[in-house]
Amino acid sequence: MTGTFWSLVPPIVAIALALITKEVYSSLFIGILIGGAFFAIDAHTGFTGFFTHVFSDGLIKQLANSWNVGILVFLVVLGTMVALMNSAGGSAAFGDWAKKRIKTKVGAQIATICLGILIFIDDYFNCLTVGSVMRPVTEKYKVSREKLAYLIDSTAAPICIIAPISSWAAAVAGFVSEGENGLALFCKAIPFNFYAFFTIGMMFLLVSLKFDFGSMRTYEEAALSAESEFSKSEKIGRGSVFDLVFPIVSLIILCVIGMIYTGGFFASGEEHKNFVDAFANSDASVGLVLGSVAALLLTLAVYVPRRILPFKACMSCLPEGFKAMVPAILILSLAWTLKAMTDSLDAAKYVAGLMESANHIKSLLPAFIFLVAGFLAFSTGTSWGTFGILIPICIAVFPNSADPLRIISISACMAGAVAGDHCSPISDTTIMASAGAQCEHVNHVSTQLPYVMHVVFVSFITYIVAGLTHGLGIFASGVISWIVGGLLLLSSLIIRKKYQK
Repeated sequence: MTGTFWSLVPPIVAIALALITKEVYSSLFIGILIGGAFFAIDAHTGFTGFFTHVFSDGLIKQLANSWNVGILVFLVVLGTMVALMNSAGGSAAFGDWAKKRIKTKVGAQIATICLGILIFIDDYFNCLTVGSVMRPVTEKYKVSREKLAYLIDSTAAPICIIAPISSWAAAVAGFVSEGENGLALFCKAIPFNFYAFFTIGMMFLLVSLKFDFGSMRTYEEAALSAESEFSKSEKIGRGSVFDLVFPIVSLIILCVIGMIYTGGFFASGEEHKNFVDAFANSDASVGLVLGSVAALLLTLAVYVPRRILPFKACMSCLPEGFKAMVPAILILSLAWTLKAMTDSLDAAKYVAGLMESANHIKSLLPAFIFLVAGFLAFSTGTSWGTFGILIPICIAVFPNSADPLRIISISACMAGAVAGDHCSPISDTTIMASAGAQCEHVNHVSTQLPYVMHVVFVSFITYIVAGLTHGLGIFASGVISWIVGGLLLLSSLIIRKKYQK
């Protein structure tokens, strides 16, 4: 079972069960048990080996991982800040202020998209920040939480993968073999990251056309007649718009400072790095914790002396923030454990074999790589892991740095990884988008999936065009591909709207 298609069965089963049963916790746990059983069968470790692998090598090891713990701490601190802003009345005041300036439902959605585009530093940070800021506004204009979660999720990873200064750029650069400038290669690949650009374009088109399809349409129609839950939330303080804007701006600035601090920006001598290199070398997990904790303390220092919120009420926001993030923490912990089971079954070896077997159809390789990367990221819930597996293979298949297919294929790898990550129920980003919108996780996955598959289809056709036209040169291939893909996206949505019942 190790190194074969069986290595992908545990996550596939978990995902299928989650979509069928609408219950994610038991689905993930069943996938974990299947992965542990497969490993025990191959390793001949028996029943005790099975339990040791699932709980000791899996769950406990993942929760002892410093990166994972940092992300969990960041989640709790963000949850606490959201509870603070809500209790102080800052979120409600912002909603009232925005209602006077944002006049329509379309405007509320466009504002959400634009804010998501602006926060391109890190996808985790993007999901939770955009959710906490825009949820009161979107609820006032009857935007469903499922639609908000889609807008958040679609401006997280897709933005980060086309932003040269982001934690994702640093991750991709780190997977490039020695002797090459990873960041330069990342920048060259940006124009061919069709999935990311088409996802952003599709959001604007859907909002502008006032059009939704699939189960998203049902939730949007239900939201029109539902009473805003936000308007019924408990407000203790007498805060103003400043009491929401100040914590958010502080969070953004201090998280950026925290990330470049971990990358060596403030170091002296030879260890000092410039801003870009500091991002490339940053530890996002530690940096986000440092920045968020500093922002939390600064927020308390602003709230308490001004008597916006009593000190005791501020402290009660700590457990409230933790409780709000418990579902996300539980899903993340199970998803990380499931990934550990998949890794132990050597899924990377199986995928590498698929790539090598398709080497004889080079013109169609970008489209093939896009699908393989998407399937791997969807099954494992990690785009970064997919980068680590496929980018070195792409470089090995196309060793000539001047070959247009090299850039197109690396872009296809990154685009496919983001596509799979975007719709996977066990993806960190998908889970955090649900948390940011305070949306039921399975509802978010099921409503977003048809949208993702629509863009996947358009992107797949576009990569076929890019591969077939690569002989014309990188510029001409890019222009032709963009024209074909853009027209296909626009026309397909117009046709879908016209014939929707």
